[in-house]
Amino acid sequence: MGEEQAAHAQIADSHAPDHSLEASAARILARHRDAIKVRKPHLAVANLARILGAALTLANRHGFHAMTLRQLAEESGLSMGGLYSYLDSKDTLLLMILEEVAEAAEGALAAAPEVVRADPARHLAWLIERHILLTEAMHPWFVFAYMEAKAFPPEARKRAVESERTTERILAGAVAEGMRRGTFAAGDPLFAATLIKPLLQDWYVKRSKYRERGIEAPAYAAEVNAFVRKALT
Repeated sequence: MGEEQAAHAQIADSHAPDHSLEASAARILARHRDAIKVRKPHLAVANLARILGAALTLANRHGFHAMTLRQLAEESGLSMGGLYSYLDSKDTLLLMILEEVAEAAEGALAAAPEVVRADPARHLAWLIERHILLTEAMHPWFVFAYMEAKAFPPEARKRAVESERTTERILAGAVAEGMRRGTFAAGDPLFAATLIKPLLQDWYVKRSKYRERGIEAPAYAAEVNAFVRKALT
């Protein structure tokens, strides 16, 4: 790993929040505190983590929309009554998961330090690496959001589209600043961002392909960054 890549990784690691099931459950509990009937935070977080883990497992195995709440209760080890203490429908659970994915992505990409933002090329490289490392840390969540998107109900689809456009705008902002300063060749920043996005998605959608080649997340991020930098300059 070169010095610049190592610096990027160090910055990303130093700012990375906890994306364990328990940490995600705690954030979801905070967002839905009024709707969740269990009042003891430690119990609510523990059970929410079980529900989320079971939902992601079942969605990967059978598809979220084929999953029933009874299957979810059995997989999570909760009774149906216990499950209804946390959510009233599958749509509510879907929004909980999508909100966590969207806020994790938006929060991560907005967290670039000023020293990184000051250099458009470094900022764009940081954003690409940050996104890839985030999707590695939250792999089941991002695969879920991608694979289930075609059958989202309207509210969930709207949230997913908003999140994708936010990511593209953040990437486009770094590209536009680089074009303004002459670091990148002139062009359409949003179109460039739209082309970068599938490269980021490929890591979590087809991760097994890269694992078979012995490519891990930092190496994939470095290759994407080299490709994008060459294309833009």
